Amino acid sequence: MSNAMDWGRERERLELVKAKLAAKVAELEPQVDGLHEQAADIRKRFWEEVTVNTSTSEDYEETFFSIRQQEAVLAERERSQHLLLRQRNNLRRLQASPYFGRVDFRDAGESGETEEERVYIGVSSFADEDAMRFLVYDWRTPVASLYYDHVPGPAAYDTPGGTIDGTMTLKRQYRIQDGELQNVFDASLTIGDELLQQVLGHGADNRMKSIVATIQREQNAVIRDDRSRMLIVQGAAGSGKTSAALQRAAYLLYKYRDRLKADQIVLFSPNPLFNGYVSTVLPELGEENMQQTTFQDYLEYWLGKSFRLEDPFDQIEYALTRSEAPGYDARMAGMAYKASEAYRRALDAYAARLGEEGLRFAGIRFMGRELISAEDMADRFYGFDRSIRLPNRVALLREWLLRELAALERKERKAQWVQEEAQYLDRGQYAESYDELLQEYRRDEGIFLFAEQYVEADDAIHNRLERAEDVFDLAGREEALLRKKIVKERFKPLRRSVKRLKFLDFAGIYGRLFESETAFRELTTEADVPAQWADICRQTAEKLNRRELFYEDETPYLYLKELIEGVRTNTQVRHVFVDEGQDYSVFQYAYLRKLFPHARMTVLGDFGQAIFAQAIELGGADSPLLRLYGEAETSVIRLARSYRSTREIAAFTRAMLPGGESIVPFDRPGPKPLLVRTESAEATAKRIAAELAALTAEGFGSVAVVTKTAAVAEAVHRALAACGRADARLITKASPSFEKGIMVIPAYLAKGVEFDAVLIHDASEEAYAKESERKLFYTACTRAMHRLTLYAAEAWSPFVRALDPALYVMSADPAGPGE
Repeated sequence: MSNAMDWGRERERLELVKAKLAAKVAELEPQVDGLHEQAADIRKRFWEEVTVNTSTSEDYEETFFSIRQQEAVLAERERSQHLLLRQRNNLRRLQASPYFGRVDFRDAGESGETEEERVYIGVSSFADEDAMRFLVYDWRTPVASLYYDHVPGPAAYDTPGGTIDGTMTLKRQYRIQDGELQNVFDASLTIGDELLQQVLGHGADNRMKSIVATIQREQNAVIRDDRSRMLIVQGAAGSGKTSAALQRAAYLLYKYRDRLKADQIVLFSPNPLFNGYVSTVLPELGEENMQQTTFQDYLEYWLGKSFRLEDPFDQIEYALTRSEAPGYDARMAGMAYKASEAYRRALDAYAARLGEEGLRFAGIRFMGRELISAEDMADRFYGFDRSIRLPNRVALLREWLLRELAALERKERKAQWVQEEAQYLDRGQYAESYDELLQEYRRDEGIFLFAEQYVEADDAIHNRLERAEDVFDLAGREEALLRKKIVKERFKPLRRSVKRLKFLDFAGIYGRLFESETAFRELTTEADVPAQWADICRQTAEKLNRRELFYEDETPYLYLKELIEGVRTNTQVRHVFVDEGQDYSVFQYAYLRKLFPHARMTVLGDFGQAIFAQAIELGGADSPLLRLYGEAETSVIRLARSYRSTREIAAFTRAMLPGGESIVPFDRPGPKPLLVRTESAEATAKRIAAELAALTAEGFGSVAVVTKTAAVAEAVHRALAACGRADARLITKASPSFEKGIMVIPAYLAKGVEFDAVLIHDASEEAYAKESERKLFYTACTRAMHRLTLYAAEAWSPFVRALDPALYVMSADPAGPGE
C-alpha cells in the first residue's frame, strides 16, 4: 500500500462496514426469533386450528382443506425463518472478516465516458440499503472474477448480459482477523505472494478450509467452468484440486441458486475419513453441504446383501504384502484386466449373447417342492420376441411368474398342510379373521335386504342376491378366509423374490465367464486375455462359490447385472465430483455416466499418486474419459503449482517422479527433508518418539507417522506406545474422522490430507523398491507441509538413493543413502 493516508482510509472504511453489519444483524435478530416463535406456536397449536370431521364427504373435504391451509401457513413461516436465518448467519460470518480483496475498475461504457467503481470482495454480499450500493460483493459474482483473473491494466468480465470491458486501476488484498485490519497488500499478480505466504505458513487443520481469499487464476478457471460436460482437473500433489472443486460447488450453488440445490450435487470421496475432512468447506461459505459418499458405499448398498465384498484398501494391502503368495501374479494381472476397456467390451458382447441363449435361472421352490423350474423360465424367456431388449424381456418374465404364482397360490389353499396349520392359529388371528368376515357379512346383508325390495331387479342383482345367501354359511367362509390368509402369507416371500428378480442366477451368469479360457473366448469374442487366465478363472470362481467378490469384480458384476435387468438412473443429480479420480477404473466411470445421465462431472486427480491397480490416465490423449464423453464435451485443466509443501520438500518429492520437473513449487522456504539412518526397528521407534516430542514442543499440531501398510501401522502404534507415546492415534479405514495431534496412518489412507510434519517410518529398500511402489512413496512424502523426516534401518530405497544429495540433509548418525 502506498502510504499511511491510504491505511487510515482503509481502517475508516472497515469500521463503517463493521458498524453497518452490526446494525443489520441487530435488526435481523428479533425477526428471526419472532418467526421461530410463530412457527413453534403454529406447530404446537396445529390441531387446535383444525376441526376434524369425517361424517360426510363434505365434512371430509372441509377437513382436508383446513389441514392443507394450516400446513401452508406453517411452511411459509418456516421458509421465511430459514431465509432470514441464513442471511443473519452470512452477515455474522462477515463480521470477523468483511472482505479480503478489492479491485478498482473503470468501465469504458457505451458513450466512451469512464466510471470507476471500487469493488470490495468477501465470502458473501452485503448491501447498504440506505445508499443503494454494495459494500461487499460475493466472491462468486461476475465482477469478482476480475480479482482472480486479471492484473492492473486492461481487463474484462462476463455477465449474463455480455462482456464488460474496462481498465483495472488497482488490485488490493487484505488480511482482517476478528474485525481488525492486519495487513494490506497491493498486488500485481492474481494473489500476492505475501498473503499466500501467511496463509500457507499456518499449521494444518483437521478440516479443510475455504480458499476464496487466495484462489489462483488457474483454480478460478476450475471454479467457474460451467460449460464442460466432463471437466478433468489434473493437478500435482498440493495444487489445490480438491479445494478448488469445493469452491466450484459453492459457485454453482450461487450462480444457479434458482434451480440447483445442494442435494443435487454428489461428491465421491476416496475414503470415509475424507468426507469428514472436507465437510465444513461449504457451510463455511454459507451453503448447505452436498451429498458425500464413496463408491464402495454404493457397491455395498447394492451387492452387500448377496456377497461379502472386498474393499479397495483390502485390495491394496494384498498388492503390497502378498507378493510371495501363490497366485499373486495371476491376481495382479486380473486386477489390471478387469479394470480395462477390453473387459468392458467383453461384458457388452456377453450380454448380447445372453439375449440369444445361456441366461441362467433359479427355480422357485416351496416347501421342498419346485413350483416353477429353471427350464420353464428359460423356455418362456427365449419364447419372447428376440427383438425385445433384454431388460424388457426380463420384465415380461417377471410378470408371467407373478401370474403363475397367483394361480399356484389359489390352488395351494386346498392342500392338507393348510388345514393343519389353521388348527394351530392363536386366538388373535382367529379374532382378526372373524372381524373381517363379519364386515363382509354386513355388506352382503345390506345388499340382500336392498334386493328383496325390488322383485323386478335385473339379472346382476339376482346373481348378487344368490351369492349373498351364502353369507349365512359363516363356518365355511371363515375356513376359506383362513386358508387364503395362511397361503398368502407363505407365498409373500416368493412374490417379493420375483419382484426383486431373484429368479435370475446372476452369480451363475457372471461365473460362467470363468469356467474356462475357452468359455470366455466363446462367450465374449475377446481373443486377448492375460497369460495367467486359467489361474484368474480359478481364483474368481472360488471367490464366487464362497459368495464373495474381489474388488476388481464388483463393478463389472454390477455392470453386467444392469445390462440384463435394466440400468438404475438418478435423474435428479446435476453435478458429480470424483476426487482421486485416477484411482477409478474405466468400468466405474462408464457406470457413473449411466447412473447419473443428466449430470455434469468434475474429476480431480494426479497420475503421480495413482497407487491402485485399476488407475487410469485422466487428461492424456489416450485417456478413456475422452473416449467416454468425447473431446467436444471434455475440458482438461492442469494445475502445476504445488502450494502445500515448502519449496525444499516440493523439490525433494518432485524429483522422485519421471516428469516431475513440470511441478512448480511455491516459493515458501523451510528446512530440507531430513534422512535418519537407524540400527534397528526398535531404534527407529525410539527416534520417532523423540522427534514427536520435539515437533510437539515446537508447536506443530498435526504430525503423521506414515507407514506403507495397515499391518505396519498397527505394529508402529504399539512400538510408540511402548516408547511413551500413547497419545499417538492409529488411523484405520474404520476411523470416523481425522483429528489434530499425532497420527499413525497407512500412506493410502492419507491421500488428499496434509499434515504440519510427516515422519516416514520406513524409507528403506525393503519397504519401497518396486517400481509399482514409487507413487505410493511419493504420495506419503507429499503429505508434509513444513517438515519431512525419513527413517531407515536398512539400505535406503532406490527412490531416495537416486536423488541429488543437495535435496536433503543427513542426520548426524552414520550411514547415508548410498550405503
